[in-house]
Amino acid sequence: MICSCRSLQASALSFLLFFTSRRGRGRDMSCPNSLLSNPRKIATLRLSKVSGHTTELLEIQSDKPTCHVLFIPGNPGVVSFYKDFLESLYELLGASASVTAIGHISHTEKNWEHGKLFSLQDQIDHKVDFIKQELQNIELPIILVGHSIGSYISLEMLRSLEKVTYLIGLYPFLMLNPLSKQQSNIENVAESSILSALLSFSVATLGLLPQCTLRFMLSKSLGSSWSDTAIDAACSHLLQYHTFRNMLYMALMEFRKVQ
Repeated sequence: MICSCRSLQASALSFLLFFTSRRGRGRDMSCPNSLLSNPRKIATLRLSKVSGHTTELLEIQSDKPTCHVLFIPGNPGVVSFYKDFLESLYELLGASASVTAIGHISHTEKNWEHGKLFSLQDQIDHKVDFIKQELQNIELPIILVGHSIGSYISLEMLRSLEKVTYLIGLYPFLMLNPLSKQQSNIENVAESSILSALLSFSVATLGLLPQCTLRFMLSKSLGSSWSDTAIDAACSHLLQYHTFRNMLYMALMEFRKVQ
């Protein structure tokens, strides 16, 4: 589901550095040392209506971009989980690319969709509509970077978009492991609307605890592999009934579609 910022960053960086250096010939692309000495540019959260759905976007705009990187998250599709990754990627690319991460419908802090469930195809259509709505007219190549099931979503997006130039899949979820007990357990829960609702309700009940208590519990149970940013995102998004319920439903769609 969520991998470390460093491992994701290393997977995408080599190709993006090569691409932006070719696009930026004649400019100083050496960075990294001068940029690393300056304060990091912070990714900002923005809400946008995409096909009628309130969508969370995390963005860093370059002053002189050579391309636009659109990041498609895995499941859960909470963009706040990837804040450190996006900021590091922008910095290591020498501020030569604008970066946008788009969250999944109803994988959000607030219940804007009133408990409705959205399929994998709904999420694919949502991302295609976003490009048509906000990126169709930019005069820059678009590079899709997908994580986990976000890689599958990105591949499906390519079928209907000529605007996209390249696709990078990070830990792509493209096949199932029938011997995995963990996958089997998730599928069994996701297939039962009753079990999914009960589990989501139990998780949401934890979300009623004081924030300091939640942070302590999550930091102790998840260990040092989760950054403070990821723990904050878990507290604000994952412990919501609508988000967790949609996570399970999307997982069910993954099992049915990908296999």
